[in-house]
Amino acid sequence: MSLSKNKISYITSLKEKKFRNKHHTFVAEGSKLIFDLIQSMKCQLLVLSENMKDKIVAIDAEEIIITTQSELKKASHFTTPPDAIAVFYQTLHDYTTLDCAKKLNLILDGVQDPGNVGTIIRIADWFGIENIFCSHDTADVYNSKTVQATMGALARMNVHYANIKDIIAQHPDLPIYGTFLNGENIYQESLSNRGFIIMGNEGKGIRPEIEHMITNRLYIPSFSTNTTTSESLNVAVATAIVCSEFRRR
Repeated sequence: MSLSKNKISYITSLKEKKFRNKHHTFVAEGSKLIFDLIQSMKCQLLVLSENMKDKIVAIDAEEIIITTQSELKKASHFTTPPDAIAVFYQTLHDYTTLDCAKKLNLILDGVQDPGNVGTIIRIADWFGIENIFCSHDTADVYNSKTVQATMGALARMNVHYANIKDIIAQHPDLPIYGTFLNGENIYQESLSNRGFIIMGNEGKGIRPEIEHMITNRLYIPSFSTNTTTSESLNVAVATAIVCSEFRRR
């Protein structure tokens, strides 16, 4: 079956957040990622290259189309066309019913880069952090670059967009951790197995109105022997170090 112009137009339109929100769907590309997501997320449309036909028997999707590599390229959100493209329904999570009091939770305060957000989701999945709360100006979890960077972890994570101040205010007894250049050495501080870890914007860090709510200021020290070193760490790298130290205790 050929991939129609209407289908190509629909898939490419999902590059934009307004159309993802309108249809409540998103795009994933590449058979490995798709087969990871399809285990627990509902697939609206699956488009496979001709050499992937034998995979159909193991796939549950509302519609499956076998097409050429050239048509896949027309529909792809990326420069290099994949062997498969899928449209999934977005998963809606209701954070108002969550009990965060006994868990370690992650907050992203204005993280702008989709790749960083996707990598952080993957990191959280690895370290068993089930819930990520994102400020409304954090990159969209269903952006194609974010989805690709999660490497399938998106299917196992609960990602919520909310007012960060409200989330923190609802849990006054929980410790709130944040990373700062003038914080306390993370390797020497006492760390809890519950609470919120806040990671800030790539350039500006944690915004002032959130910063004053933080109870524990942490710092990841540099061990470089050079007199000058990098000014800071990438936010996804910093998240991995922080999560690893919390779980190591």
